[in-house]
Amino acid sequence: MRFKDKVAIVTGAASGLGLLSSQQYAAEGAKVVLTDVNAEAVEAAAEKIRQSGGDACAEVTDIRSYEAVERAAARAVERYGRIDILANVAGGNPHRVCKCPGGFDQMTLEAMDWGIEVNFTGPIYFCRAVLPTMIAQKGGVIINLGSVGGVVGGAGAVVYGAAKSGMIGLTKSLALAGAPHGIRACCVSPGPVLTREAMANIKTPLGRAAEPEEVTKLILYLSSEDAAMISGSNHLIDGARACGGFA
Repeated sequence: MRFKDKVAIVTGAASGLGLLSSQQYAAEGAKVVLTDVNAEAVEAAAEKIRQSGGDACAEVTDIRSYEAVERAAARAVERYGRIDILANVAGGNPHRVCKCPGGFDQMTLEAMDWGIEVNFTGPIYFCRAVLPTMIAQKGGVIINLGSVGGVVGGAGAVVYGAAKSGMIGLTKSLALAGAPHGIRACCVSPGPVLTREAMANIKTPLGRAAEPEEVTKLILYLSSEDAAMISGSNHLIDGARACGGFA
């Protein structure tokens, strides 16, 4: 019960790593605010946690809107009185999500905007929205989800790689800004993760993609007091893919 009486906000909580992180935070005692743009799915996810004995609520939130983000943070404080953890998990490759095939030279403006806003602007918005609360309570943890693509780049994911690279810089700056107030910030950068079957086809030197639980265990560790001296760092969990030995 590492997170007993802690309050965690998780973005992208209706599916994938966001959903699994939410479930695991709740299983270890946290009160969890699940945010996602998919109203039906995020409500169902929160209800499932409650049925399992956890404390959770859903906030339908489009992270591209600061007004929506600020409202979700305010409701978390109104309901639970504090915000101890922010896990910025929402994101995705705009080529896939926006059904935009081809390279960067063929990418639509809509897909480019979505890729930057969801993968980078939204996390910045959420960090800004929770920081005053964390400063007032003299502590908190922000976990940003990066990607190996933000470290090594990728010809097929220019916008995604740029946004995820920005998450690393955001984390470093937040760590410095938050340190005087007892606030930590860490970035978790996965390689291929088996949240989708297609990820199994992406090579790593270890010969496989990560299980989702392997990534969320790292997220929870960095969120916990066990990692109290870790801040400002990027943590690759990519099977050595960033080392370049996967070709």
